[in-house]
Amino acid sequence: MNTQEIISMFDDYVIGNYGRLSKVITKGAGNWLWDADGNKILDMFPGWAVSGIGHCHPKVVNALKSQSEKLLHIDNTFYTQEQGMLAKMLSDRSFGGKCFFCNSGAEANEAAMKLARLYTSKEKYKFVTAENSFHGRTFATVTATAQPKYHNGFTPLLPGFRYVPFNDIEAIEDIFTDEVAAVIIEPIQGEGGINVATPEYMRRVRELCDENNALMILDEVQTGMGRTGKWFGYQHYDVEPDIVTMAKALGGGVAIGAIIAKPHVAAALVPGTHASTFGGNSLACAASIATIEAIEEENLLENAIKIGDYTHEKLNALKEEFSIIDHIRGKGLMIGIQLKANGAEIVSKCLERGLRINCTHDTVLRFMPSMTVTKDEIDQAIQILANVLEATKSL
Repeated sequence: MNTQEIISMFDDYVIGNYGRLSKVITKGAGNWLWDADGNKILDMFPGWAVSGIGHCHPKVVNALKSQSEKLLHIDNTFYTQEQGMLAKMLSDRSFGGKCFFCNSGAEANEAAMKLARLYTSKEKYKFVTAENSFHGRTFATVTATAQPKYHNGFTPLLPGFRYVPFNDIEAIEDIFTDEVAAVIIEPIQGEGGINVATPEYMRRVRELCDENNALMILDEVQTGMGRTGKWFGYQHYDVEPDIVTMAKALGGGVAIGAIIAKPHVAAALVPGTHASTFGGNSLACAASIATIEAIEEENLLENAIKIGDYTHEKLNALKEEFSIIDHIRGKGLMIGIQLKANGAEIVSKCLERGLRINCTHDTVLRFMPSMTVTKDEIDQAIQILANVLEATKSL
């Protein structure tokens, strides 16, 4: 089938809840994509940051092949080696917590909120989240997402959620009461525009939670699994959360989500309180184990720092050349380019020239390549972006 035939099939049979790009992707390898027309695309936003070690990493592919011949899925009333191994690997690379597995970031955040309610007293029913956050699309997580555009059509939302400006210590101090069960924040807001939490803010949130017997939940759906140069974003700070949520890059391209909770907190999630039919299935866990092994064997945490610094340097040089760029921010390979104008056309023109990037909050271009990206690929990406900025200067 050609591109138009496939798009027509989608028009006829797939619900149109996504604004799709007019390309049919048929193959991915490393940091490259190929479409049905044979065009090659350099991917600096792989699978919405899911393919954190590149598309179809050989180690993940081989793990999937091997596991698929043994066991794809069995219900969670049994034990499986793969789920236990993955839980230990994540615990060892975080704060020694215990894991619950699901299938997505939204599900992980749902599990974290339910756990917070179960662990804290019945009087504690409120959750504090930050403006411009993004926590998912379910009713609870879209309510936690403090961006009104995601609430349209779904009000009234769930009760008990309170919003404060991100990085505003005074605001969160003012809103805190003994009814707060947990604070849910991202160390770096992804959909919100690559906004980085300050050390002072993170420390104060931890203190407020301790002072009020509330839990600190860090949504690391985007920052987790090494993108910032550490396994988890919180490891850049001198704080330790009670619960971390993750998904996206955890499975190397396979759907899986998880939470890690401190053991005494995790103990509240007893049989009958929460579950996920497909959560922690052997296929997804095998992919995640292979992903962790690849990150370590290939020194990808170090590469995220090295190439991240290089990308920041190259983008700051681009800023000096093009006045539309206001500034660059982020950590590691989670980078935002703050523009002084709307970036949608820039993203579209880049794709036409073979570069995939993303624009969020209308004016923030996101560079979030896989941790396997090379300097040469970054150079190619920035050259395409420079060419587009030059061509659109007068528009």
